[in-house]
Amino acid sequence: MSSKADLAVSYDLDPEFFRLWLDSRMNYTCAVFDDTDDLDAAQLAKLAVLHDFAQITPDSRVLDIGCGWGNNLAYLTQERQVARAHGITLSEAQYNDIVRRDLPGVSVSCVDYRDFEPSHTFDAVQSICMIEHVCTPEEARAGRAVARYRDYFRRAWTWTSPGAYFALQTGLRDRVPRRPEEVRELRWLGETIFPGGMTPRAEDIIMAVGPYWEVMQLRTRREDYERTTTHWRTRLRAHEEEIRNRWGDELFETYDRYLTCCINSFARRHMTLSQWRLRRVDDPE
Repeated sequence: MSSKADLAVSYDLDPEFFRLWLDSRMNYTCAVFDDTDDLDAAQLAKLAVLHDFAQITPDSRVLDIGCGWGNNLAYLTQERQVARAHGITLSEAQYNDIVRRDLPGVSVSCVDYRDFEPSHTFDAVQSICMIEHVCTPEEARAGRAVARYRDYFRRAWTWTSPGAYFALQTGLRDRVPRRPEEVRELRWLGETIFPGGMTPRAEDIIMAVGPYWEVMQLRTRREDYERTTTHWRTRLRAHEEEIRNRWGDELFETYDRYLTCCINSFARRHMTLSQWRLRRVDDPE
């Protein structure tokens, strides 16, 4: 699992920096561009897809693992009339931002998911690009990735009621880069932007979910993530002068390089994006 210090590198920057180049809801994950090229509309479409994957109703008790700045929690309670939605995050900056907003029907815990002890079970679970922080590169190299992911899915199983659904969105590693410069850029991205994180492979997820969750649907959206990161870079560059003045040259140049690396990785199929609809196995062997 990425440490709290690792996650601080990724997410504890000034929220106003992210607000300049993400969509208005501050979704820091892949959007869905099925019927639009507008970033805000595409991010809303993503939330709708994951709402439906998790079979959520207004009466559902929903858990969002890795809830970010609370955009999905707000969507559930304000636009889907969900009465109770709980988020967990290990980022103090994100936790504080959610608390500050005081969203009706929303509760949040700043806790490592391995230490999370809910007072009740949930009817639906969502996790949007958080599982990339579950296994460290060192654990993956030691062959422990599937065990780490299986423990994650086991914990989600213990937190849920019979009949629950789990909507999972995660990046996936795809083709292995062959050019030395591509390998260097991907290594730089991991070490600089997401230290302690590791993007899984599809087969890792398939092997890990088995005892606890049944895969009902899998959708990949590589081109959507290429378009999302292209939007982000365009917006970042549109605010170049302000970013350099407020936070310094290094931050702008680091994030411009990071987003360029993302765009290239999706275009060259080194990375893809997946959305999973999982159904709880109520009698695991």
